[in-house]
Amino acid sequence: MLQDAPAPADWLSRLRDAEAQLNSVVLGQSRAIRLILLSVLARGHVLLAGDVGTGKTTLLRAVARAIGGPYARVEGTVDLLPTDLIYDAHLDDDGKPRIEPGPALSQGEDLSIFFFNEINRARPQVHAMLLRLMAERSLTAFRREYRFPHLQVFADRNQIERDETFELPAAARDRFAMEIPVTVPTARDDRIALAFDTRFHDTDALIGGLSAGVLPYHGLNRLAAQIQAGVHASPALQRYVFDLCDALRDPVRAGLSVQDADMARLVQGGVSPRGMQALVRVARAAAWADGRDAVLPQDVREVFAPVMAHRTFLGPAYEARREILVPALIRAAFDTIPVPAE
Repeated sequence: MLQDAPAPADWLSRLRDAEAQLNSVVLGQSRAIRLILLSVLARGHVLLAGDVGTGKTTLLRAVARAIGGPYARVEGTVDLLPTDLIYDAHLDDDGKPRIEPGPALSQGEDLSIFFFNEINRARPQVHAMLLRLMAERSLTAFRREYRFPHLQVFADRNQIERDETFELPAAARDRFAMEIPVTVPTARDDRIALAFDTRFHDTDALIGGLSAGVLPYHGLNRLAAQIQAGVHASPALQRYVFDLCDALRDPVRAGLSVQDADMARLVQGGVSPRGMQALVRVARAAAWADGRDAVLPQDVREVFAPVMAHRTFLGPAYEARREILVPALIRAAFDTIPVPAE
């Protein structure tokens, strides 16, 4: 039986408690932790980007414990089939064939977090199956429809190897509210602690020390609705958001300039209405997390890159340099579009 969700006034203190606990077990990732918690408040799916060994899986396991609720994980491989997400076919101890629920169904309809590791190792057919799970929070299997009202999907991409990987299609990328970078900690003390402090060598014990369910998953949908309804955006702020997004769609008309790029050929596809909606939802969550009931330009700018970068599609001549050009394009938009004076 689910416990009652916290009172609205308790959520903010719980959020700050969760953030402090997560920063104590995942060192040097304060910005990633902040952004992931904002995605939880906005109920948006998340794509993680980072090199091998930077703590992405540990971070997600820690977040899953803070949220509580059932957690499932699947490893992306080139031979993974869409049906592998739904059921597991195997021989039992008596040699008889058995079909049991796969990762997406194994935890039931209370599934809280679904983690897809190395998503770009899986084939496009698997991405299509995941797309429905993300878009509708439902799947059809075993002659019935399963609904997952609390579901949040996290995935990470293998950024090192290129063999046997499949880039996510635009539709799948657009379903992720944010792409959050998880990089090697920059602080010397953090890197030394991760190497020499044995507390960080036992991930299970480390995560087990966190308070379970400090942000109870069964209350997050209601909280998210309250945040979206209770945090307002002024007309000037709304125009600012529109102008920023429009500048990424048509940088020539907005007067943007990026070094060593033909602005007429740079952007092949820009921000969708869904992307603009995600920006507003996450910016409202950022304002609420800071104790305000109004979105400020600083909220928009804080989350703009993780919401918009993976939704900005460059022309073929520039795609190989997107890690340099997309941040430069966003900086150009910030420099060009006037900030509202409120």
